[in-house]
Amino acid sequence: MNPIRRRRLLWVLALVAASGIAMTLVAMALQRNVAYLYTPSEVLRGEAGEHARFRLGGMVAANSFKRDSGSLEAQFRVTDGDAEMPVVYTGILPDLFREKQAVVATGRMQDGRFVAEEILAKHDETYMPKEVADKMGTAHKKHDVPAPGAPAATEAR
Repeated sequence: MNPIRRRRLLWVLALVAASGIAMTLVAMALQRNVAYLYTPSEVLRGEAGEHARFRLGGMVAANSFKRDSGSLEAQFRVTDGDAEMPVVYTGILPDLFREKQAVVATGRMQDGRFVAEEILAKHDETYMPKEVADKMGTAHKKHDVPAPGAPAATEAR
């Protein structure tokens, strides 16, 4: 093999190796930052994993919000209609956060409760992330409960 072809072959091999390493690093970074959405029922069934980072979605349960005065630690429960999951968050909650509202929390399970790193809330009471709405719709059908905002069944007179 002549020296020019050898040099070109080495450049091509180096370029392929560098591309492979770059793709591997990008794939690893993306995998670490992926957070799947689960409802409290799915978490309690063990679908979320013990130490995995994930998103917990549902509604903030009524009369569940607690915060000590002078503290940034908030405690509340998230429900999907089937189950409730205790959540702990240290920090400033979004202005639109309140009970009976849709919420998505990102974090991990720790000692039987969800420790949130980030809380997202929406102002409109009819808002709910599509994934959470689909899962809660299934829960409402399972328990034969009308979904919030759905027209109530009328009785024949």
